Order: sequence, then C-alpha cells, then structure tokens
Amino acid sequence: QVQLVESGGGLVQAGGSLRLSCAASGRTFDSYLIGMGWFRQAPGKEREFVASTNWNGGTTSYADSVKGRFTMSRDNRKKAVYLQMDNLKPEDTAVYYCAAALGPGLKSRPTEYPYWGQGTQVTVSS
Repeated sequence: QVQLVESGGGLVQAGGSLRLSCAASGRTFDSYLIGMGWFRQAPGKEREFVASTNWNGGTTSYADSVKGRFTMSRDNRKKAVYLQMDNLKPEDTAVYYCAAALGPGLKSRPTEYPYWGQGTQVTVSS
C-alpha cells in the first residue's frame, strides 16, 4: 500500500505562487519503483492531468496548460514530491491531488494511478 498526504494549498491572487507538497509512506512505496503524478479537478469538471515524474525525478511531463509555469520535483530520501506553481491564473483553481503508480515510467491517465491522496484546495482570485 501507498499512503499520500498533500499540503500547501490555499488562496492566492492571480500572478502569485504556491508550492504543494505530497508526503508518501507505505511498504509498497519502499519496495517498488514508483511513478508520481499531480492531477486537479475543478467543480463540474473531470479530473485532469497536471504533471508527472518518473521514479527518480529524472524525467517530467506537463500538461500544456501549465508548461512554463509549474515545476514538479521529487525527493526520494524524504519520500516526497512537490509542485511549484508560479504565475497562477484563476483557471488553475481546483482541488489538486497527488497520485502514485507502480512502475518507473511516466503516466498521464488517472486510471494508471491506483493510489491517491485526499487532495488540497487551490483557489486563485482575479
């Protein structure tokens, strides 16, 4: 099993920044190569891909809507992943979820991730 806990959400004005953190734990996380992802879900919309990283953080992938503004990183020693969000826009408002998948590579579909955190709210005011 893998347990994930997000933190760092909040209210910020457009153009501002936030840094989300996701702490991972569990025997599965310690035993397998784990790919990590960030997703978001706005009210009335489907959950969408934001970013993902491979097992060691050496490769990352981003949704077109956040490229150049968001940066995903991971620290396996701390069992944590991060999402630095800069130049935030009102359309970035959503609940942001951290997710984990078995296997070392990049994954961008929610169905590829069996493990999810509880989510953290990000609200960007105009």
